[in-house]
Amino acid sequence: MDTLKILLGATVALLLGALGVSLYNQKAPSQSADSLEKAEIMRKIEELRLEQDRLQIEKQRLALQQAAALEPAVAPPAAQPPPAAEVESMKEQIALLQAEKEKAEREAETFEKEAVLIGGRQIESRDKEARRARLISQALLIARVKEWVENPEIGGFATIEIVMQENVQPGTILCLRRNTGILGRLRVDDVSIEGAIANPITPFTETRPQVGDELILEPPF
Repeated sequence: MDTLKILLGATVALLLGALGVSLYNQKAPSQSADSLEKAEIMRKIEELRLEQDRLQIEKQRLALQQAAALEPAVAPPAAQPPPAAEVESMKEQIALLQAEKEKAEREAETFEKEAVLIGGRQIESRDKEARRARLISQALLIARVKEWVENPEIGGFATIEIVMQENVQPGTILCLRRNTGILGRLRVDDVSIEGAIANPITPFTETRPQVGDELILEPPF
């Protein structure tokens, strides 16, 4: 406290002295010297103000430390055990959560098994389709459709151009290939040098044979 008062008194004295010097310098003829002295005085005043602020903050800190030291230490209250009913309720909630967790784990395991089974079937189905398409596309060309004739009396039939004569004879079943699929089956009935006549085993309804369609022997699927 005494140190603070002394510093405050010194600050006031310096301010008064600075004011007197400033008034005196206003009467001096040299303007440049007056400016230098004023700047020096203002610098000293700023230093004193900062020192005063620092002392004030230090004083407040010491006061807070002293107040904290004088306060009696208060021990925290001892934790009281929860009532028996509350303990029982907590046990029931824990048991319920555990049961729900086990149920969720069982359902997740069942779902995973079903997903694996379905995924395996889909892969197997895709593999079969891919194998079937590959076998159809790689099958040897036996004949080609030259013309498809629609006869109202006897139904539709195809005249075909035989490419591999040794594989075609009356009664031979040929598959109509288009791209990698089979559109239907034809039975060769009449064979001649010019070609052959083939009748559909099942009627062609939506997609009919066209000129240039390829005929193959049915692959071993």
